[in-house]
Amino acid sequence: FIFTTAKQDYAEKVLDVLDPKKKLIRHCLSQRDCLCARGCYWKDLTCLGRDLAKTVALDHTIQGFPAQAANWIPVPRWRGDLRDEELLRLTPLLGQLGRAVRTGGLGTGRGP
Repeated sequence: FIFTTAKQDYAEKVLDVLDPKKKLIRHCLSQRDCLCARGCYWKDLTCLGRDLAKTVALDHTIQGFPAQAANWIPVPRWRGDLRDEELLRLTPLLGQLGRAVRTGGLGTGRGP
């Protein structure tokens, strides 16, 4: 899933670049799927219809997720640097979270 506060037409253009063959990203939520309060758009993860205990959000700002701050993993804003590997640095953490969901707990990888 991609969840953005951008307008749908813009989001679709970005997705065409990120996933031109439409094989990686199954669904895109955009500004129309956000909550608007005081002129700010907020992403409400409950609209995904998924267990929030098994859901994380990667974003450069927590402002988009005020109601689900515990689900937020901060990442720096992407500035167009093609050498940026910030998401790759999260691979071990995301792998650990995935294993925890499948096994029912976050282990330290150490013995008892």
